[in-house]
Amino acid sequence: MFYSFIRALVRVIVFIINGNTHYLNKDKLPKGNYILVGPHRTWYDPIFFALAAAPKKFSFMAKEELFSNPFLRYILVHANAFPVNRANPGPSVIKTPVKWLRKRDLSLIMFPSGTRHSQELKGGAVLIAKMAGVPIVPAVYQGPLTFKGLLARKKVTIAFGDPITIERKQKLTDEYQEQIIAQMNQTFNNLDQAINPDFVYIDQTTKKN
Repeated sequence: MFYSFIRALVRVIVFIINGNTHYLNKDKLPKGNYILVGPHRTWYDPIFFALAAAPKKFSFMAKEELFSNPFLRYILVHANAFPVNRANPGPSVIKTPVKWLRKRDLSLIMFPSGTRHSQELKGGAVLIAKMAGVPIVPAVYQGPLTFKGLLARKKVTIAFGDPITIERKQKLTDEYQEQIIAQMNQTFNNLDQAINPDFVYIDQTTKKN
């Protein structure tokens, strides 16, 4: 109930702030649980992913420092977020999302690069998908990378790609994992090109430097 309320509230806020959001290929989203993955380009792209894939509900990974504040902790917990120690990630980083994907009607939004300032994909999403028995759905965000750009009502586009199935009986070797990661990367590129052939992502931190 809380998640649905927050999502509805955020949708209204986003419409007031921007009101120029477009969703592509939503028909590709599976009916069951899945892991929605994408390149992490701005702090608010997970919000747009969650809105774009509605009515499906999602869980999220959040750095554990955010849970130290009681008020913020309440919001995060009820918004289906779980804490992750980025410096020393423990078994819960895998166990919690796997359990939730199996036992709850919650999909997972995950950024394989782990940070907005790295585009190198890691294999956590592949491992979680294999253990939970769910597909991976690549998605991309194209739009303003700053809040100022959102306020200027610049166009935002979220596009979904074809689900990637991880074979349960396939041994998760480094080679197989690299194949899946390469497939995700290729899908990200294809989606970006379909939205805008001239698109080039520029990390705003790098740009300032």
